Amino acid sequence: MSTATRKTWLSRRASEAEESVTLAMTAKANQMKEKGIDVISFSAGEPDFDTPEHIKKAAIDALAKGHTKYTAASGLPALRKAIAAKFQKDNGLAFDPAQIVVSCGAKHSLYNIMQAILEEGDEAIIPAPYWVSYPAMVKAAGATPVIVNTEEKDGLKIRPEALREAISPRTKALILCSPSNPTGMVYSAAELAALADVVAKNDILVISDEIYEKLVFGVPFASIATARPELKDRTIVVNGASKAYSMTGWRIGYAAGPKEIMAAVGRMQSQSTSNATSIAQYATIAALEGDQGCVEKMRQEYAKRRDYIVGRLRSIPGVACGEPQGAFYVFPRVSALYGKRHQGQLIQGSVAMAEALLEKVHIATVPGSGFGADGFIRLSYATSMEKIKEGLDRLERFVRELS
Repeated sequence: MSTATRKTWLSRRASEAEESVTLAMTAKANQMKEKGIDVISFSAGEPDFDTPEHIKKAAIDALAKGHTKYTAASGLPALRKAIAAKFQKDNGLAFDPAQIVVSCGAKHSLYNIMQAILEEGDEAIIPAPYWVSYPAMVKAAGATPVIVNTEEKDGLKIRPEALREAISPRTKALILCSPSNPTGMVYSAAELAALADVVAKNDILVISDEIYEKLVFGVPFASIATARPELKDRTIVVNGASKAYSMTGWRIGYAAGPKEIMAAVGRMQSQSTSNATSIAQYATIAALEGDQGCVEKMRQEYAKRRDYIVGRLRSIPGVACGEPQGAFYVFPRVSALYGKRHQGQLIQGSVAMAEALLEKVHIATVPGSGFGADGFIRLSYATSMEKIKEGLDRLERFVRELS
């Protein structure tokens, strides 16, 4: 077959899929580290703490007992029961275990949900800045992401008026993340109630990504599913073990929502991955039912790091930084530095800024363009205070060398 008539083997969705900018920057930083370069990484959204011992012990016990076989595709009954108890205790949400599906990480949960509810012609509203994978997942389901820009004066959170204006007859869902990746901002109960009014009046669904729920600083966590009585029946809540329990590699996420939707999510999963890893599921039972002191210890350390990194960023000329209320990210505006040069290299946009920071002073950040906000960069403070201090010294030196 000649090249002129050769078939295109890739599907349109695969051809159009973009690489995660977060993972791309992390991979580039790791390649430099392998060459012996001292790179300080602020790029990965991964806790630097080890998984707590009692959780690891539960996995070892599961191995010893031979719990290494398939489970139900939607998860172990005991784990789904533990998740239901967590929702009731922490959030005041009553879910039957049949309304819960355990997946291979919260990202997998989100992907499954979008495959189950979205199709060609549908629209999903996504406030920007957004987590990098939301638009890609919407597109993979054949639907259209509708990006709604937010403003710094509103804490980079979507306002009810903006949500109302973005809704069309094709709107199927709003995708909401609180605490936010990348901004760290947290929606208050009052803000969620105002959004809930718009959702209820317009008969749309909410996909509420609450993976950073346990990591809040000085503010209470609230779920939109509890904002109005009718919201529970139109909200799919996504959470997981990765962030709160430092279990990223264990790949356990879960979702709960209306029974019909979650049954469809379970069917979708049964035809793809089947169950999440059995051993990791047993470990997650221990995480949810065990002493939560480990979570609080990590949260307190993140709070100290947050205070330090925000203070340092605010002291750097040309850098403006809000105070995140949750997660472990800061999202400083650096657009005032665009148009300047570092050793002759023009800094024009967040990608150029992130590349220059990595190449010139060996710190890995993530360009805001990947989150729909080119005026910013994201730094994760899920790393040691020692590395944070050194990394910010390098960042400050880089900025002061701009001309």
